[in-house]
Amino acid sequence: MKPLLHVLTGPTAVGKTEWALRWAEARGAEIVSCDSLLFYRGMDLGTAKPTAAERARVPHHLIDLCEVTQRMDITDYVAAARRAVAEIAARGRAVLVTGGSGFYLKSFLGPVADEVTVSAELRAEVGALSLAEAVAQLAKLNPAGLGALDVANPRRVVRALERCRAAGKTLAVLAAEFAQRPGPFADWRVELTRLDRAPEELEARIAARVGAMLREGLVEEVRRLRAAGLELNPSAAGAIGYREVLAVLAGAGSEAGLAAEIARNTRALVKKQRTWFRTQLPAHRVLGAGAVRDAGELFAG
Repeated sequence: MKPLLHVLTGPTAVGKTEWALRWAEARGAEIVSCDSLLFYRGMDLGTAKPTAAERARVPHHLIDLCEVTQRMDITDYVAAARRAVAEIAARGRAVLVTGGSGFYLKSFLGPVADEVTVSAELRAEVGALSLAEAVAQLAKLNPAGLGALDVANPRRVVRALERCRAAGKTLAVLAAEFAQRPGPFADWRVELTRLDRAPEELEARIAARVGAMLREGLVEEVRRLRAAGLELNPSAAGAIGYREVLAVLAGAGSEAGLAAEIARNTRALVKKQRTWFRTQLPAHRVLGAGAVRDAGELFAG
């Protein structure tokens, strides 16, 4: 029988961190993060990164892997996650994956990257095209149609055109080949639980979290990270909490309106997360985080 991998997810501010800690303590487990922002050293308050005290309670992995100027992609994440899971298992301990970043979460459930290699020259050539030119090239290479590709999304169009030209294959063929690939954790059984809360309860928790971040020094954290090169990394600089503070530091907006702006954008993120969970996750257990009384309720196995 395949070894068991426990995965706990849910929207931002639902309470994943505390329940993950309780379950891991009770089971002698170690935690592997699947949050796309916890990689970066110094991005602490705005990401609600587990504190030093929380990380002392349970060993955590895939946190503080790199400087804020470095890029992490799904290939880097999968390689690091596979190493961490193998090392934990070798110690005879249970593995608990937790986080709410959909693409990274998906790597535990199926394939997320193919083997198409795009050269720097091709990437530069495609990147120089207008959206209309890129769509026209894609249509010519895919006479049977572009399927569900969002042709209004420049990033997705560019990525699709790069892959078609690099592989010499249509999107349909690439999709069929991708579907046949085993996922990075195909050798594991995955038990997946999602935590949720009533909208008004989650909104109150978001407001409280944002208030605490600002009181504890989020503006100063962003100021330090900005000096360290935060804006050189679009993924990190565009994260909720960081982008709003960066705008204020650049003179666009006032610090007095930060809490409302960050909370509003966090609520929008939660709406997107919930849609993704409903449409992209396989069948799984859903629990009301406020109704859970014991960590043992989180998973059946």
